[in-house]
Amino acid sequence: MDLTFLGTGGSVPTTKRNTVSMALRPGPEVLLFDCGEGTQRQLMASTVSFMRISRIFISHHHGDHFLGLPGLVQSMNFYGRTGPLDIYGPQGTGELVSSILRLGVFDLKYTVNGHDLAPGDRVVGDGYAVEAFRAEHPLPALGYAFQEDDRPGRFDPQRALALGVREGPDFSRLVRGESVVADGRTVEPGMVMGPPRRGFRMVYSGDTAPCEELRRAAAGADVLVHEATVASDLEAKAREFGHSTARDAALLAREAGVGTLYLVHISGRYDDAAPLLEEAAGIFPNTVVPNDLDSFILRPDP
Repeated sequence: MDLTFLGTGGSVPTTKRNTVSMALRPGPEVLLFDCGEGTQRQLMASTVSFMRISRIFISHHHGDHFLGLPGLVQSMNFYGRTGPLDIYGPQGTGELVSSILRLGVFDLKYTVNGHDLAPGDRVVGDGYAVEAFRAEHPLPALGYAFQEDDRPGRFDPQRALALGVREGPDFSRLVRGESVVADGRTVEPGMVMGPPRRGFRMVYSGDTAPCEELRRAAAGADVLVHEATVASDLEAKAREFGHSTARDAALLAREAGVGTLYLVHISGRYDDAAPLLEEAAGIFPNTVVPNDLDSFILRPDP
């Protein structure tokens, strides 16, 4: 499972940071979170296949979070996409998607579905679910919590051998959850598998001022991707527009007990994001300010 930051900038793109978007690969499919202007070009420059995007989650309807959709939808069409594309977001997303599909002249060969979500709604996929929660912003806005299903426990080969199971195909059968017969007796998977392992959890704040809903969603998360538009010396400006500072993000990460904090939505006023990293890391050391196209392995594939 890996996460690629396609855009890490604020409301306006700069020469160093595109508007916000990130791609999560929990398996063969790709989940896209926000789709700012220029996202499809960032995808072309990354290792992420835009044709594998199955679902797009839009946090809110400010342009820097969705204006990449029209070009991406049409490029998928140009390259022969046939499978459906589902786009989720706050109230009005279905209407927004319908409007996007009316832009320009093109013959859409696949289905694009727009879905309005409310806080608490869950989108269930193959081995995961994404839950929406309310974000604190001047217009209807959502954050998202990706939760992987619990995974099977680890296989204990020494225990299996002790029970008379021969190394080879029978090991594989046990790992798949099938029983085998060894030395005339049945060996069940539960006899050689450890306890289930908690699934990976990643939370994306979207654009938001500090709020209790985000704090609850982030509790115990492995990864928190949190906006940090400005440093704390501009806290009043951040609150005026419904944003967070690097200090806000770090305090929440520490209180919520997350594993790693990634800061995004960096204002264009920062040619160098070092002040934001320094401010956050002083509170929560395991903080990263990714650059565009940085990719991180969140969990090695089993």
